[in-house]
Amino acid sequence: MVRNMVCGLLAVILPTLVIAHPHSAASQTMLSCAGRSEVVNFLDKNFAEKLTAVGLVNENAVLEVYAAESGTWTLVVTDVHGISCILLSGDNWETMPALPGFAT
Repeated sequence: MVRNMVCGLLAVILPTLVIAHPHSAASQTMLSCAGRSEVVNFLDKNFAEKLTAVGLVNENAVLEVYAAESGTWTLVVTDVHGISCILLSGDNWETMPALPGFAT
């Protein structure tokens, strides 16, 4: 249930962020990409971010959220070839507790 709520929330937030992003369309398409292990090591070493949530985008890509206790977070998409691209990052990440009565 919580996973469905997170995926639904991301499905609403991501398009909104892309549309509301103040930079030009050309800069929006420039992503930081590398092999998945390189990206994961970078996030761990520089920000102490660990894998927090994961979801299937389609048959060719997986969405991963990395977050740290400090509140930093990074949204990563990894394709079937093992190439990961950082889409967004930010601060003040909070994990929501499960609501009573809702199965997770």
